Amino acid sequence: MHIGNLRTALYAYLFARHSGGVFVLRIEDTDRKRNIPAAVQVIYNSLKLAGIEYDEGPEKDGGYGPYVQSQRKPIYLKYADELIKKGGAFRCFCQKPEGKPSAGSRKTEFRDPCRLISAEESFTRMEAGEAYVVRQRIPDEGKTSFDDHIFGRITVDNSGLDDQILIKSDGLPTYNFANVIDDHLMNITHVIRGLEYLSSTPKYNLLYQSFGWPVPEYAHLPHISKESGKKLSKREGDASFQDLIDKGYLPEAIVNYIVLLGWNPGDEREYFTLDELVKAFSIDRIGRSKAMFSMQKLEWLNGVHIHKMDFEQFHRVISPFYSDAVNIRFDTLKISRIIQPRIEKLGDTQTLIDFLLEPSPYAPEMFASEKARVTLEGSLETLGQISPILEGLEEWTNEKLYESISGFAKANGFKTGTVMWPIRIALSGQEVTPGGATELAEILGKEETLKRITTAAAYLKKVSGL
Repeated sequence: MHIGNLRTALYAYLFARHSGGVFVLRIEDTDRKRNIPAAVQVIYNSLKLAGIEYDEGPEKDGGYGPYVQSQRKPIYLKYADELIKKGGAFRCFCQKPEGKPSAGSRKTEFRDPCRLISAEESFTRMEAGEAYVVRQRIPDEGKTSFDDHIFGRITVDNSGLDDQILIKSDGLPTYNFANVIDDHLMNITHVIRGLEYLSSTPKYNLLYQSFGWPVPEYAHLPHISKESGKKLSKREGDASFQDLIDKGYLPEAIVNYIVLLGWNPGDEREYFTLDELVKAFSIDRIGRSKAMFSMQKLEWLNGVHIHKMDFEQFHRVISPFYSDAVNIRFDTLKISRIIQPRIEKLGDTQTLIDFLLEPSPYAPEMFASEKARVTLEGSLETLGQISPILEGLEEWTNEKLYESISGFAKANGFKTGTVMWPIRIALSGQEVTPGGATELAEILGKEETLKRITTAAAYLKKVSGL
């Protein structure tokens, strides 16, 4: 499911829930060339991951089914025949769309010559087995107007609308016809969809008028663009909902961020749970301008969601991101505790903790820190003095390790951070780590900790010449 599709579903869901309405899932699969059965399962999976629960749909018949358009073919044919009788449609026997203007023409409408065929001739040719499609009969004159919740009053000249196909030669409807029939029969009051359908809406409303049906209310959503300004598009390889989850973004964080792409709560809040979004959502706070998708902003918001998670839940969601080697060698519960406050994306997990399996290569400048007030020589001295103290430590816990090392620092007139710095570098080989020296030592265990301190001290002796 593409990000734009998911946002549309979310806005419709939030609006329905906030308003006490009914949210309907309808599978629109009448385009047989593009219909991939596996894609339907993607829809179900994506809605479930996003926390979107539909009230009616293929598995939840609310009395308006079937909810799969390919199963409603007789319904569409019935209403197509009715529309032809009412004069709102006609049968077109042209093999190709004749009379369509050239690319350089200023006029863009298409008036099919078959609209001039009499009802008797049309019926006779159909009975004789001649192939045809059913097209909408657009009025030659006049204007069509409607109100959109986002873009306000929209008015178009009917002369600029084409006689669009409603029923294809295979007897299946186009989306443009099926959605009108289904929206009416399913008592849909509000339609929220992408901006690309705004130009087609006048034709839909003419269909409603031809049948004498009430027209639903509309909200057409502006496009989502990349930071480059280009429209977000799955054809361009932009990430789908599942892609983002696979990269380690939380579904609830993605949902939170996507809702903010075009909608705002009217205050400075950015962190929302789905229930909070339901309470706060208003269709009138959707803006007209296109929204810009920022991976950096998503990552920040994802981090906020991670840091607010219950620890047990966090450990469950991050566990699949631990390698087999990490699972075998370490207590991952302890790892999860130190990285939860420091990680923004689950997909960064292995990179963040690779040093646990093997420390990164040391560099002399790592052991000297102006901030920690430690020099290369001081680091070497600290590692040499702390090793026998840790060797004699019987209870290897973060608390006892901290108590022992801070006690050493106090006894020698050092700041605790000055002593912790070279130990942490010795254990990790990194200036930035997801946890302090004693936390890392507890996870690594006594034997590995002492081994790394010894290795680091030998390295410093070699490079310093001391």
